Amino acid sequence: MTNANRPSRRLRVLVAVATAVAALATGCAEDSGGDGGGKTVRIGVGGQPLLVYLPTTLAERLGYYRDAGVSVKLEDLQSGSNALQAFQGGSVDVVSGYYDHTIQMQAKKKDDVAFVNMLRYPSLVLAVSPKTDKKIDSIADLKGAKVGVTSPGSSTDFFLKNLLVSNGMKATDASAVTIGGDTTAVAAMERGRVDAAVMVDPSISQLQKRVGKDKVKILTDTRTGQDVREDYGVSTYPAASLYSSRDWIEGHKDQTRALAKAIVRALKFIDTHSAQQIAAKMPSKYAGDDPEVYVTAIANAKDAYAKDGGFQSAGAEAVYKVLSRFSPEIADADVDLKKTYTNAYLP
Repeated sequence: MTNANRPSRRLRVLVAVATAVAALATGCAEDSGGDGGGKTVRIGVGGQPLLVYLPTTLAERLGYYRDAGVSVKLEDLQSGSNALQAFQGGSVDVVSGYYDHTIQMQAKKKDDVAFVNMLRYPSLVLAVSPKTDKKIDSIADLKGAKVGVTSPGSSTDFFLKNLLVSNGMKATDASAVTIGGDTTAVAAMERGRVDAAVMVDPSISQLQKRVGKDKVKILTDTRTGQDVREDYGVSTYPAASLYSSRDWIEGHKDQTRALAKAIVRALKFIDTHSAQQIAAKMPSKYAGDDPEVYVTAIANAKDAYAKDGGFQSAGAEAVYKVLSRFSPEIADADVDLKKTYTNAYLP
């Protein structure tokens, strides 16, 4: 290149500066999600189609995270234990999972904290497969049976173990079988791959529609306040929540507050709208090939959603008692329940 065609030193410097500024702007845009809310928060969901986690997705669909000033990316991780594993591995920042995992983690010396509660009832249903060849009329009859759970170490697994121990058996007297929580759970029950299963909506409603409601025997149903009082002796039992590490929360207070605000706003939407209106805001694929059943499932689940996102000490204590019944690690640990949840970030 001749001197006449060679760019001047001044021009080369200006181009380099402009390139650097453009790269920085692009990086900031990627971090903020374009809304000025800072780095995008990655939320691992323990099964997005499951109604227990509906507020997490509903808040996104209604634009409530954006309105609160936070950018989020929801990742469907199929089960609460998978979401917890992703969180421990650092691939998500926050988990949309059951509160009991924060107690489990504190027993392992991990300081994880739930900061907004989405369910006041666990909404787990223990049902008998219409295809089982076993006579199962009560929880005591589950001894030696194969019982489906979403995955080992999940809240459905904890629920099963607690019921077994509460009915005079060992936590291992029934074999827990991984069946997932969505269509795979329905198929496992419909085909008799398990004798019973702990299910959540919309799966239980879909199964009842497919085989007939009268053919699905339900042993306990914690979608209602009555069964929660009978099973746990309390009026509220914190379940699906958003949680993260204390370090992350304290380092991202504005984002934590924004997430809690968006979820509480979604809870208010659920409380003040019909099941059909709620279903219309959700991804159509969650309804599968039967939107009517999806609406029915939401109607059945509506009463279980929390009203204000808050945690109550009596509910937290009930969760701890359940876990300590079958987990020596938790029973023997010095667990400070006040460190496993906080209401400080609620609007």
